[in-house]
Amino acid sequence: MNPPFSLQQAWKDAEPSLARLKQQLQEFPNMLGRTLRVGQIDAELLDQELLQILSGPVSKALGLINSSYSSRFEPESAFILSLLLYKFSVWDLGATYGAKLQNLHYVTSSFPPSGNDSPLRLRKRILWLHGIATVLIPYLHRRFRIYALSHAWPDAPSKNYRRKFWENLTRLEAVHNALGLVSFIAFLYNGKYRTIADRLLRLRLVPTQNTASRQVSYEFMNRQMVWHAFTEFLIFLFPLINTRLLRRRLTRAYEQTLSFAKQSFGLESAQLDQKQSNRGKYWFLPEDQCAICVENAGYSATVSLQNSLGASKAREDSTYPLNTPYVTSCLHKYCYVCIADRLLRAADDGETSWSCLRCGSAVLTADRVTKSSNGDDGDELDDILSDDNGGFLMSTDS
Repeated sequence: MNPPFSLQQAWKDAEPSLARLKQQLQEFPNMLGRTLRVGQIDAELLDQELLQILSGPVSKALGLINSSYSSRFEPESAFILSLLLYKFSVWDLGATYGAKLQNLHYVTSSFPPSGNDSPLRLRKRILWLHGIATVLIPYLHRRFRIYALSHAWPDAPSKNYRRKFWENLTRLEAVHNALGLVSFIAFLYNGKYRTIADRLLRLRLVPTQNTASRQVSYEFMNRQMVWHAFTEFLIFLFPLINTRLLRRRLTRAYEQTLSFAKQSFGLESAQLDQKQSNRGKYWFLPEDQCAICVENAGYSATVSLQNSLGASKAREDSTYPLNTPYVTSCLHKYCYVCIADRLLRAADDGETSWSCLRCGSAVLTADRVTKSSNGDDGDELDDILSDDNGGFLMSTDS
């Protein structure tokens, strides 16, 4: 009778076969983890967006120094930023920042990772060549192209060396674009080399951790939805707010608070404050000028114009004459269009009156001014027509 079958005997029988299989597996090259094409393309897009984000403040800073510097030195600033990003990403970490976010790093065919290999196992010579191909050559091409266009090389005579050089440059650009298209199609087919430089140097992106989790996070989506709802609420709310009335009330509250603070600390006497309150913003203007026209033109009452010299100069220069004059309830004259617009605007804002720009008084009505001849002496007298003949009242009814 045969002895019973045992597991120990089965293990001993299978051990030589397992040893042969293990030896055969060691002879195969180390298999690289499967790298998604979309991850490599996303890494390139992230690198481009990072460069654009960093280039924005640099361009604005150069524009503050000189408005022409932002466009004049834009290639140099982009080159310096690209060089710094390359040094602190590919040179030091073996991967760009976009690739790190996608859990990728560079490897070469000469150094396939075994499992615990560091992404820093890249030859310095390959890093130098890769940096020249991806950072230096694009900068030189861009700078030379700008120089040639600024010196009208494409418009030079056909036999001129500049025209020939420009035509050769355009041919090289066309060849490069065609090779880039072929390389990208090959990348979509096998997913190995993303760019021409990577293909020439045999650099490819592989996962840093083969067991990286690919969990879907809805944090960004939730944040975007909250922000979208908030912006929709603001778009609905802002038209309901009368910003002009709010700004006017805030300005008035600020002026009253400032005046009260000055009186409390003795910086301004009550009489002086009362005297200044009886003066409007354009109290010094001559009577034949419209203060509203002056304000609309952006003319401000500075200290130099508030003295006697400035007032006399303003009287001499009648830049803003009255057109269809109307007299207000405080006996100051304005153009019909100007005073009507201000009173209607004040009524729309819910105000009961409008402050005169000359005396600061509350304006409730405005009547048309006409000139009539006196038969005795021929002098022209200003007559104020009644409301039935062309005047209007301040009304807040809507």
